[in-house]
Amino acid sequence: MRYFFEVAYNGTNYHGWQIQQNATTVQQLIEEAFAVILRAEIPIMGSGRTDTGVHCSQQYFHADLPEDIPVNNLQYKLNSYLPPDISINAILHVSEDAHARFSALSRSYEYRITLRKNPFLQNMSYFHPKSLDITTMNEAASLLIGKQDFECFSKVKTDVNNFVCDITEAQWVVEGDMLIFHITANRFLRGMVRAIVGTLLNVGKGKLRTEAFKKIIESKDRKKAGASAPAAGLFLTAVKYPREIFPE
Repeated sequence: MRYFFEVAYNGTNYHGWQIQQNATTVQQLIEEAFAVILRAEIPIMGSGRTDTGVHCSQQYFHADLPEDIPVNNLQYKLNSYLPPDISINAILHVSEDAHARFSALSRSYEYRITLRKNPFLQNMSYFHPKSLDITTMNEAASLLIGKQDFECFSKVKTDVNNFVCDITEAQWVVEGDMLIFHITANRFLRGMVRAIVGTLLNVGKGKLRTEAFKKIIESKDRKKAGASAPAAGLFLTAVKYPREIFPE
């Protein structure tokens, strides 16, 4: 039977989600937990990848479990085995053709910037004490909305067939001493959000005009966009799926 597992993690100590050689990842530790608890190799498929140091408040992965395995206390057992910075928050029975990656309708990220030094937000935000023109940053961010080619914000070496994404939300919001960038799309390219944030910060610092930001998108050239913002400020916050994949 196929299940979706909702997972959250602090990515500070990990080389991202996906299993890699000679590096500790979130997927690796979860699969190891399954092997110990269920005494079986259970491969899992995540809703997407996160890079080294990136955090996640909501992500999903799917796994196929034998029908004779009880899941009523599996969440408790997994959380007891996993380290404190990884948490399984829900286990949901789904249709057999549901896919954590390909069935997703949208994904949402937040990039969190602290405008005031805060030791309790170390590794959980990007400290940027200099003033930023947030109004102009939002004007530039509005140019991201819609279905467009975003190759200019993608890592150069990637295996995707195209660079078209449909962005439905892109805006900066001030919350106390925090500046938070909210972005939602049907899909994201590798390194895309951090590249967008880094380029928008150049707008906020007056180094780049809104018109120039538009031309960067049109150029499809990663070299013309800004440097990627640090990983610590990035959070995957939501993944949405069609209701039909969840049997009643």
